[in-house]
Amino acid sequence: MAEDRPGLTGGDRPPDQAAPRGRPPLLFPLFAPAETLPGIGPKAAEALKGMGVTRPRDLLLTPPHAGVTRRRVAQLSDLRPPETATVTITVERHTPPTGKGRPWRVVCADATGDLTVVFFNARREWIEAQLPCGQTRVLSGKVELFDGLAQMVHPDHILRPGDPPPAGFEPVYPLAGSLTQKIMARAAAAALERVPPLPEWIDPDLLAHKGWPGWAEALSAAHAPRGIDDLSIEAPARARLAYDELLAHQMTLALIRRDRRRRSGRVSHGDGALRARVLAGLPWPPTAAQTRAVADIAADMATPHRMNRLLQGDVGAGKTLVAFLALLIAVEAGGQGVLMAPTELLARQHLAALTPLADLAGVRLAALTGRDRGEGRAAILRDVAAGRIDILVGTHAVFQKSVSFADLRLAVIDEQHRFGVAQRLELAAKGRDAPPDLLVMTATPIPRSLALAQFGDMDLSVLDEKPAGRQPITTIVLSDQRLPDVIARLHAALDEGARAYWVCPLVEESETLDLTAAEDRFARLRAEFGDTVRLIHGQMPVEARDAAMADFVTGRARLLVATTVIEVGVDVPQATIMVIERAESFGLAQLHQLRGRVGRGSGKSTCVLLYQEPLNEGGRRRLQILRDTEDGFRIAEEDLAMRGAGDVLGTAQSGLPRFRIADLERQAALLALARQDARALLERDPQLQSARGQAIRSLLWFMEQDKAIRLMGAG
Repeated sequence: MAEDRPGLTGGDRPPDQAAPRGRPPLLFPLFAPAETLPGIGPKAAEALKGMGVTRPRDLLLTPPHAGVTRRRVAQLSDLRPPETATVTITVERHTPPTGKGRPWRVVCADATGDLTVVFFNARREWIEAQLPCGQTRVLSGKVELFDGLAQMVHPDHILRPGDPPPAGFEPVYPLAGSLTQKIMARAAAAALERVPPLPEWIDPDLLAHKGWPGWAEALSAAHAPRGIDDLSIEAPARARLAYDELLAHQMTLALIRRDRRRRSGRVSHGDGALRARVLAGLPWPPTAAQTRAVADIAADMATPHRMNRLLQGDVGAGKTLVAFLALLIAVEAGGQGVLMAPTELLARQHLAALTPLADLAGVRLAALTGRDRGEGRAAILRDVAAGRIDILVGTHAVFQKSVSFADLRLAVIDEQHRFGVAQRLELAAKGRDAPPDLLVMTATPIPRSLALAQFGDMDLSVLDEKPAGRQPITTIVLSDQRLPDVIARLHAALDEGARAYWVCPLVEESETLDLTAAEDRFARLRAEFGDTVRLIHGQMPVEARDAAMADFVTGRARLLVATTVIEVGVDVPQATIMVIERAESFGLAQLHQLRGRVGRGSGKSTCVLLYQEPLNEGGRRRLQILRDTEDGFRIAEEDLAMRGAGDVLGTAQSGLPRFRIADLERQAALLALARQDARALLERDPQLQSARGQAIRSLLWFMEQDKAIRLMGAG
C-alpha cells in the first residue's frame, strides 16, 4: 500500500492534515511477497494469487475452513465405514493392475480382519517402498465398503510405527491450482512465525467480557483448530479476528464521517411556514417515523457542517413526503433544492406526486430531463439560475455544466446506487459557497448489518411505519396452470373499473431462460381485453413509454403490461391488482418492490404471484415469504440469509468491504458493537494519540484501511 495511493474520499486531504507515518517496520515481514515463505515457488504463488493471497499477511487471514476428524482404531474389526480412521496394519500382498485404468491393490490385515488399500496411477517402486510386504505400517484415510469389503483409496498418511501419529483433528485449508494441504500448512506456520508483538487494540473490558484471546494467540489458534467447534464463527479466536476486521472497517467509516462533518456547509434554518402549509393540507398526519426523519434532517441542515444522511424506507413508507419537507427547509432558508431520480420515468412520477404538495406550499416546482430541448429548456435554466424555481426535479441532465443554481442548499438523490461518485461530486460543485447538504434515499430495505457496512459513514434515518390510509395487500401464489382463472377474475375486476399491472420478466423471448416475453403477453392480453391494454418496457422510446403511462394514470388504459421498469417509483393509487408472471425467477427484494406498486390508495389490493412447475426449494421459499409478510425489513433479512450480502446489494455496486473472516450475514451484532466502539473511541481520542489509539493505528495498517490512514492525522 503505497503512501501516495488515494483513498476513497477522492484523495483530497484537509489542509491541516499531515501525511500519516508509514507502515510500522514491525509489519514489514507480513507484507513481503508470498514467495518468501517456504514451499511457495512461482507455481504455488500463482495459485495463491487466485485466492487473493499475495503476502504472508493475506495467508494469516485465510485460516482453515474445514477439518477432518480421524478416529484412532485399535483393530480393523472396530472400523465403522464410511469414516476417516487411523489404523495399524501388516502388509500382506500386492496385486498390480490387470489392465489400463485399473488400480493397484495392497491387501493389509491384523489379527481381526482385512483392509484393501487402493492406488490409481501410482508408480510400482513408490508403492512397494511405502508398503513393503511383511512390514507394519500406520495408515490414515477414508475407509469405505466396496463389495462388502473395507478399503482405503489413496491414504492421507502412510507412517512407520515410530512416527508421530496424525492428529485426531486435521485442519483443511482452501486450495487452488497445484496447492496441497501440506504446502498450505507449512506456509501458514512460517507466516505465523512472522507475527510481531503488537499492543492490544481491543478494549480490555470487552476482551475480558468476550473471553477472546490476544491477537497473535488468536491467529495461532485459528490456524490450529482442535475440533469442529474451533471452526465456528463463535469460536473465541475466530470471533476476535472477525471483530478486528469489523473494527478496522468501522474505524475507517467513523474517520470518513468525521472528515465529512468537518467540511464547511451552509446553515439552512427554516422557519417552518412552508412545511406547516403542506402538513395542514394532508388528508392524514405524517407517521412518527416521518416526523423523526424530518426533525433529524432539519437539525443537520441547521448546522454549519454538510449533511450526509441516508433515508431508508420500505415500499410505501412515505419517503417522498419526507424528501419534499426537507426541500422546503432549503426554500424557507432562502435557497433552492434539487431532487435527482435515476430515470426519466421516475423523475416524471416525482414531479406528478410533488406538484400538489408544491401547490399547498406555494413554491415553484419544475422538472429537467434529457428530453427537454430548445426554448423550454432554456427558460427552465434561466429561472433556476435566477432563483425563480425553488425546487428542481431532474435526471442526469441536472449534472450538466449548463445547469446553474442561484443558491442550491439541498440535493436529494433517489436510489443512490444508480449514480456514480463523479456525478455526485459534480452536483456538490453546484453549491454557491459550499457543497449542498446531501440526502440519499433508497426504497430497498437493507438489513441493518449491511446498512452499517455499506453506509456506516452516513447518518441514518429509517421509515419503519406505513402512513395512514395505506391498505394491506392480499398476496396469492398460483401455478401458471391457473392462468385462465386469473384472466377470468381480471375481466370481472376491470369491468368494475379496477386498474392492474401485469409484469413479465423479459422484453423478448429467451430460449435460455424460457420466460414469457412482455411483447408476447401484451399481444395476447390485447386480444383478450381490447384497447384498454398498454405496454411499457425499457427499450421503448421515451415518448411512447410516457404516453402509455399517461393513459394508465388517467384511466384510458386499465391494464398495463410491463417489465421491471415499473419496479421503483411508479405511483398510481387507483391500481389495485398486480400480476407477476414467472414470479419464481425474481429475487425477494424485487418481488417486494413490484408488489409495492399496488396498495397505494384506499382500495383493497391484490398481488398474484404466478409460478411455473417444477418449483425448486429456493423459489418455493421466496414465494412463501412474500405470501406471509409485507414487512420489507423482514423480507430483506430473509433475502440476506438466502443469498448473502453481495447478492442482496448487487455485487458490482454493493459498496461492501471484502471481509476474509467476518461474516456480515451472521455477525450483525458484532458489527454494531464495532461501530459503537469506533465512534466512542474517536470521540474520546480524536487524533488517536492514546495508547489504544496508537494500537488502532497498527490495526489499520495491518488491515490496509487506506482511507483511514489518510485521515488519521486529522483532529
